[in-house]
Amino acid sequence: MISHINGRLIEKTPTYVVIDCNGVGYKLNISLQTYSAIQTENCKLLTHLSVKEDSHTLYGFHTEDERFLFRQLISVSGVGPSTARIILSTYSAEEIVNYIISADVESIQNVKGIGAKTAQRIIIDLKDKVGKGRETSDLL
Repeated sequence: MISHINGRLIEKTPTYVVIDCNGVGYKLNISLQTYSAIQTENCKLLTHLSVKEDSHTLYGFHTEDERFLFRQLISVSGVGPSTARIILSTYSAEEIVNYIISADVESIQNVKGIGAKTAQRIIIDLKDKVGKGRETSDLL
């Protein structure tokens, strides 16, 4: 598995970046949170590799908390990598954790593509994993 990519930023859009690492350009799908955090040409992003039958897709994250939450979200039935990225683009990791802990179905449901059942499933499946009285910065 690829843990992170460190290199020169070649292209930056709100949905993906291309990072040149020793002559190889890696395209990483990113959230708007990560997009806003990338400020320099030299860039290091944590990664998650999503392997499907017809594709291998890299997702990039500025913080470990964001990557951890992404991995938790995709473990929920009905939430794929694209939906998890939209959730992380809509709210910060801290906000999402707070919505899960407080069982705020309505706020999670405000994310494009998330219905009431999926929002409830996210809360039920992740409340114990991201909660347990931990501070948001201590998700790990």
